[in-house]
Amino acid sequence: MRDWIGTETENAGKDIVLRTDVSGKIAELQAAVESVIKGKSETVKFALIAVLAKGHLLIEDVPGIGKTTLANALARALEMSFHRIQFTSDLLPSDMLGLSVFNQKSGDFEWKAGPIFSNIVLADEINRATPKTQSALLEAMAEEQVTVEGVTRRLPRPFMVVATQNPSEHHGTYPLPESQLDRFMLRLHIGYPALNDERSILRDRESADPLIAVEAVMSQAELLEIQALVAEVRFDDALLDYLLQIVDLTRKHEMIELGISPRGSLALFRSAQALAFIEGRDYCIADDIKRLVMPCFAHRLIVASRGANLRHRTREAEQILQDILQQVSVPI
Repeated sequence: MRDWIGTETENAGKDIVLRTDVSGKIAELQAAVESVIKGKSETVKFALIAVLAKGHLLIEDVPGIGKTTLANALARALEMSFHRIQFTSDLLPSDMLGLSVFNQKSGDFEWKAGPIFSNIVLADEINRATPKTQSALLEAMAEEQVTVEGVTRRLPRPFMVVATQNPSEHHGTYPLPESQLDRFMLRLHIGYPALNDERSILRDRESADPLIAVEAVMSQAELLEIQALVAEVRFDDALLDYLLQIVDLTRKHEMIELGISPRGSLALFRSAQALAFIEGRDYCIADDIKRLVMPCFAHRLIVASRGANLRHRTREAEQILQDILQQVSVPI
């Protein structure tokens, strides 16, 4: 991996040269988020994978675990625009995307952009919105653009959706459609903290919210540079065959109604590159794929037991993936 990267970019009308210590910047970014999310190093690392691989992130866990805090800490550590959208049953697509408003003085309609026009968008409790509002995110997540009133508008780059949802609550919620689940690169679970970590969380909040102390450690230009470097990480043909064998078995498994799509294959490919990059390698290994199969594939599988609740279906999908991993030979 190259230790230093340099490129010319325009900032406030002037050309500047960015020279970034890549590994140091990533370590700073992870430390900034972990200063708030205690004892969850692997979860934070996987959230950074989604950032560096240009993916979207779904954080699914019970209330009070720190889903929204993780998204906020990530946004604060990145020097980019950020908006939080609280998803409710009465949220309309226009509330998120924007709309044209009539200006009485000029006699014209003026476009008012919605909160979707941000680098990082927090879709909080996304499963509380109606399917119509949820579907308004599909174009944004797939193509980094939105079409409103017949006009297509580009979203800022980089663009990322971080969504949260509660897997246990059913009242007033709407399951995410398969087409939307497939657009999330990774799904993460935070889990309860260890008691020592929870003690630290309580002490940190005695006088002030530690989120306030999280400072930006990476600029928009630096992130775009690093994202470009991640795409250069080597992925050998033997590893590609290994990945595709796993994907193929999900499509043939008798307990799976809907296997992994090509979008899902690409998500695992890109996220494995990002994991290798974060860990200081310019090449992927089989362990990268094995570590990422669950967060990358489990939410995409549609298992036969549709009547079961979300948690039960998730456990079934993860068990099936574990069985598939045992069937496929790891390349040497």
